[in-house]
Amino acid sequence: MEVLLEVESELEEAELLQEVDEEEKEEKEEEDEGLRELRELEETLSRVRIAPSAPHLLVQKAEGDQSEWPVSYRQNSTQEKLLLAMADNFHCQYAHLYPDRKPLLLCPVNECGVQKFVSTTLRPTLLPYPELYHWQGCASFISDFLSLEPLDPPVDPPNKLRSPTWVLRTQRGTCFEFSTLLCSLLLGAGYNAYCVSGYAVKEMCLLNQSRQECPLLKSQVKEELEEQKQDMRKYSVKPPRDLQSSFEHRQEEKRQEDTRIALLSKQQEAQRLQEERERPPPDPLLGLRVHCWVLVLSGNREVPENFFIDPLAGHSYPTTSEKFLGIESIWNHQNYWVNMQDCRFGCAEMTYDLADPVKWEYLLCGSNQSILLIPDMKKQQEAEKEEDEETEEPKVFEMPPSWVSKIHISQEDMESRCPGGMKLIQYRMATVEKFAPYLLKDGLVTRLTTYDDLECTQPNTVGEWYKHRHDHLDERELKKATNVTVEHFRPGRSYALKCHRYVTLVPETERQMDFYSHARADGLASRVETPSEMTETFIDRPDFLHYRHVVYGKRVRAVEMGEMPNNPEQVQRPIQKVVERFHRDGSKAASEDVAEREFLLSEDRIQVTYHKEEDRIIPAWMNFIKPHDAGDSQNTNAFTPQMASIFQVDPFKKPCKNLFLYKTLMALMKEEESVLMRIKDSEKELHVTVCQVRAILAARQQEESAVELQISIYNTARNEKARCHREALERLAEEELLRKEEKELDVLAPFLAQLGDPESLTQQEVLQLRTDCLAELKQRLIDRANLIQARFEKETLELQQKQQWYQKNQLTMMKEDEDAYLAYCSNAMFRISILKLRLSRHKDKAPQKYLALDEKLRRDPRLAHHLW
Repeated sequence: MEVLLEVESELEEAELLQEVDEEEKEEKEEEDEGLRELRELEETLSRVRIAPSAPHLLVQKAEGDQSEWPVSYRQNSTQEKLLLAMADNFHCQYAHLYPDRKPLLLCPVNECGVQKFVSTTLRPTLLPYPELYHWQGCASFISDFLSLEPLDPPVDPPNKLRSPTWVLRTQRGTCFEFSTLLCSLLLGAGYNAYCVSGYAVKEMCLLNQSRQECPLLKSQVKEELEEQKQDMRKYSVKPPRDLQSSFEHRQEEKRQEDTRIALLSKQQEAQRLQEERERPPPDPLLGLRVHCWVLVLSGNREVPENFFIDPLAGHSYPTTSEKFLGIESIWNHQNYWVNMQDCRFGCAEMTYDLADPVKWEYLLCGSNQSILLIPDMKKQQEAEKEEDEETEEPKVFEMPPSWVSKIHISQEDMESRCPGGMKLIQYRMATVEKFAPYLLKDGLVTRLTTYDDLECTQPNTVGEWYKHRHDHLDERELKKATNVTVEHFRPGRSYALKCHRYVTLVPETERQMDFYSHARADGLASRVETPSEMTETFIDRPDFLHYRHVVYGKRVRAVEMGEMPNNPEQVQRPIQKVVERFHRDGSKAASEDVAEREFLLSEDRIQVTYHKEEDRIIPAWMNFIKPHDAGDSQNTNAFTPQMASIFQVDPFKKPCKNLFLYKTLMALMKEEESVLMRIKDSEKELHVTVCQVRAILAARQQEESAVELQISIYNTARNEKARCHREALERLAEEELLRKEEKELDVLAPFLAQLGDPESLTQQEVLQLRTDCLAELKQRLIDRANLIQARFEKETLELQQKQQWYQKNQLTMMKEDEDAYLAYCSNAMFRISILKLRLSRHKDKAPQKYLALDEKLRRDPRLAHHLW
């Protein structure tokens, strides 16, 4: 038993030892795995290379094939390398002195992965487009032409800043690249512009304009205010004295003031509630979002005060705007400045005197001259510098020239403006769609849609602007609530139509038309038509007519040949009344100058009212009743004194005689006929316009494809006639080039063909070719000389024979035969002289041609090595 117990104890100890060994092995394996992971992590970290300066100096892989870019994009010059070293030293000092501030954007990499200083990325350029000569045009073009790439992360400046040429080619970029391109154009246009690196609100950084008012709506409001201001006159007639009680008047004013205050408080409360509903959620990154914009300082180009330009939206802001939260640095093509002012409360209190080293720390010396100096002080400083030229110190380091290629914007890019030719911008309760000219068949370039709600689901008004329309349509506005369409036209349209207001898809409604009165022979300025009335106004007519009002009766269908017309437009409107008003004619007496005449056709009456005289309070007038046989002008018995009633203001004036009244009535009846004819002409003109509008409204989709656009004769890309003319000129040039090539044929070709076109020639063959070629030319020259000599001898012989014939028949010849003989002799002598001259010239040029051919053969590469 003891032996068994010992064995069991030994076995237990062995098992325990085995378990301990296994645990130790597992621990060692775990330790080995940990060591292996640590070694892998150490190797991974050892591969990471950290530059001694800021993160923006990290070199990235170049995009695309670097060989396509110029050398300045792929390499740095000696000056640029020195500038990079200075910038690195400046950044190290800055990071040591201000460790709490974010790193500066100094030397980001370009599209080729090469470090470039930000100031050398600017390329001042003035382009040959009038629109880009002003900052408004430059900012508008940049905001429309480019697409935004948001910064990632939004709280750090980018580590890459690509060139303006790359941005124009790809039509996309960050806010820093937007600003670089815009600043380059502004510097080229003469503005004192700077790129600004700082902080802005979220909406500006992300180009979110959904909470801003549409600028097109602001411009319309400004136009309305200007029109209201123009209506106000400095001198006006004083109103009549008010005879009401002053106490009652004060009480009424007090009640109105209380009502106005209550209404204003309600409006303010409603506006406050609306702002609270529209207020965006708080931004957790407020004050940390990095943004880049452009600063324009006053002085150059008559800029009265400093202002900011947001390149993303193309809008300008004052330097005190709350949307800009701080500035880190600014730069132009000459220097770089770091802001040393406190921006905890925004940019409102900042000053921009870059020569003040306390507020702005500069990178390069010598470029810190005060920007705010007036011209006289600048001239004084320049004069002092000229005096001290001899004692000047050596020049300091200057900014190297820009490494960017010349900025070029093609005419096609200027026309297309937007990426793909179209762009949609969302504003507060409005959307704006922009289209390139000639992109849409109807010539639409801008569409503005306003809404009644913030979600932009209930459209209120749709405004459309057009260009290059053959019908001169400039603007169309459709109000959804009332279904009213207002069209505006440029000068040059048929009937000189300026504005047309009508109700869409609703026939027989009110239509109002305005015209360019100076372009019409009748001086028509406006016309308002309803189913029962038509009112026209005139300007600057020689007959002083300024107003015409026509009243129609119920429509009556015209019955012809016993059939009713099927076309509703054939329905006639009988005229019941016509009223015309005239301005004062100074060449006539007031009692004889017609102020208003009224033709009551339904009652067969005519009423005439004259202008008031200066010392009278009522005018003179005449009323006539037309006779039943008014068509017979010779029948004076049809007129009776009871048909006319007259009121004369002057009681001492003699009454009018019946003959005068009769003649006046006949003249008025003739005027009535002419007025009716003019009204019918107006109806025809109106009918044509209404038919056009109805056709457009009835089949808009079918007619949009038939809209014609005007194309300038200078636009060779779209003008078919100009393109055909250019192609014809190119074809003629090619034909002329072919003719020149044919003239320069190979003279050895026929002789080489006889030898079988060998690849190489022996000396004997070369000499034989030369001899044959010269012999051929010599024979051709001899044959040509013989031909000219034969023609000369023939003409001489014929002239001699004609002279002999004349000598024989001289006495019996008629005058006509003698004249014919003299004319023949003159022509024959002219031909003989020409042939003699050609023969002489041929003899002189033949040796020159022979020597020229010999020289050409000696210089021919196929024969030269055997002939020299």
